[in-house]
Amino acid sequence: MEIKNAGGDAPTIATDARSIGAELVPGWDQPFTTQELDAIEAAVETAVSKKRRSVSGAGNDGEDSPGGVRRRLPGSFSSQHSMRVKLPMMTFGGRIAYSRSATDVERAVAELLKKINAMKSVMDQVIIGFDIEYRPTFQKGVQPRKTAVMQICGDNDHCHVMHVIYSGVPPSLKLILEDTSVLKVGAGIAGDARKVLKDYNVSVNAFQDLSELANQKLAMPRYRWGLASLTEVLLNKQLNKFMKIRCGNWEALFLSKEQQLYAATDAFASRHLYQVLKSLPDAQRNDIENNKEKLTVALP
Repeated sequence: MEIKNAGGDAPTIATDARSIGAELVPGWDQPFTTQELDAIEAAVETAVSKKRRSVSGAGNDGEDSPGGVRRRLPGSFSSQHSMRVKLPMMTFGGRIAYSRSATDVERAVAELLKKINAMKSVMDQVIIGFDIEYRPTFQKGVQPRKTAVMQICGDNDHCHVMHVIYSGVPPSLKLILEDTSVLKVGAGIAGDARKVLKDYNVSVNAFQDLSELANQKLAMPRYRWGLASLTEVLLNKQLNKFMKIRCGNWEALFLSKEQQLYAATDAFASRHLYQVLKSLPDAQRNDIENNKEKLTVALP
């Protein structure tokens, strides 16, 4: 597979067997190879680096850049994000409980339910970090693959990574997902909830999108926040979003240690970011309006 930069702005993937169609090329649905993922990652990094240089090269007087779209942040903020590779990595350091078979998932959920019920005795609503993973297709018009992994983090010490593509969603896990007294938090979680409903006919009730909460709390123009950008802005850390893991084969027979850590860290970060955002006062609308001309949207 050849990676090209179209106009020097964004990476595009030259057509290969995967984009021709299953009816013409056997093996079209095989996972990307390590070499292909390395090539994708290198192309994306090149495009992002060019974008950062373009933003950092804009005038210091706060006027519009040549494209007429982006404005600079105050120096301390913009320099932080233009050099985010130097930020420390955020990694979950607790115990990861990986389960794959239906029996193992039920056992893991039973453990999780005990903790949830204990927390319910001392709080009105239990907060869990929630996220899903599935194998990407990179094909226009092709439906996303079925949800392969669900990860749940209920405290700072334990995260459950469940390989549901093999176990399915047992009744005990369905009970947690549908429980309105258990708040599930994550970035773009509404889309995850729709996908889980489509893939497994299970409703994810009572959830909070971190992007919407961030727009409520931060005195900035509305932005479509992702987990990585929130981690950088609020925690001054970066998440591992390497293509080799992010776009790897989540339907593999067994998840690698790197995949397990990636999944657990996302769920842990979701819960922690929710706690940070909830501790902040709501932003005042006049502060947001005053900052519109000072803030750039050139965030990660």
